[in-house]
Amino acid sequence: MKIERIAAEQTLPVRHRVLWPEQPIDFCRVPEDDIGCHYGVFTDNQLVCVASVFIDGTTARLRKFATLPEYQGQGIGTRMIEQILADLKSNGINTFWCDARESATGFYRQFAMSPQGERFYKANIAYFKMAIEF
Repeated sequence: MKIERIAAEQTLPVRHRVLWPEQPIDFCRVPEDDIGCHYGVFTDNQLVCVASVFIDGTTARLRKFATLPEYQGQGIGTRMIEQILADLKSNGINTFWCDARESATGFYRQFAMSPQGERFYKANIAYFKMAIEF
């Protein structure tokens, strides 16, 4: 397993397959993709997990984090978030947050992230804002 920085365009097939397969691939783009930091996990030279981070001052937002279904539950996403958190801390970032699908809040709690505010919906899917301050 290898974690490295990748181009925004490389994230699209994984984002699309995992997050919004019923939508056109352009639905998986983020308007700020050109200024984001994009990470990929490669296993046997195959991109299996992606995450995009957008920095504003000392705050970083995680968006479009996705692991291919056949690679979920193997610790790949955990290692990705650990790497991202280490990179952010070493670069002076003090707040990390994301809009997490309600079904994934347990995953984010393992990194000491906690819900901020009430449940909300995007495209009929329940979310919570999850955050941590370092």
